[in-house]
Amino acid sequence: MKHEIRLSGSGGQGLITAGIILARAAALFDGKNAVQTQSYGPEARGGASKAEVIISDAEINYPKVRTPDVLVALTQESLNKYIKDVKSNAVIIVDSMLVKKPPQGEFRVYTLPIIHTASDIVGSILTANIVTLGVLNKIYPLVTDDALIKTVTEMFSSKSADMNIKALKEGARL
Repeated sequence: MKHEIRLSGSGGQGLITAGIILARAAALFDGKNAVQTQSYGPEARGGASKAEVIISDAEINYPKVRTPDVLVALTQESLNKYIKDVKSNAVIIVDSMLVKKPPQGEFRVYTLPIIHTASDIVGSILTANIVTLGVLNKIYPLVTDDALIKTVTEMFSSKSADMNIKALKEGARL
């Protein structure tokens, strides 16, 4: 079992943090091997950014994602930039507000109100990355829900952890 995941969006949306959370949950709580890498443009906020995570039961010999099984794109720019090497049968998750032209082809595409859910239901747009993790893990299970909750609880203060756990649950509900 080896899964390659690419989380992409605009700098400042927290997808690098989401990648870190996903890799930590897999490695620390689910006993899997995981590696996480990241990149973002020089503009940092506003430009396309990505976090890549590989989760495997076996040893990971190369830390870069080559052909993602999953692509999450929260903006049209990030979708256009990072779709090029995605597998033909990959799961692609896009935000319905910021991605106006979802991909065509042999993908399993999910267009969901991730940003809307974070801002209007959870109560903070800053939780869009965590809503994304809830969506991702429900559509394409990578780690246990318990591992995600434990990781979020460890990484955030108690007040933020409560809101982020709500974000995970709302994402899974989507």
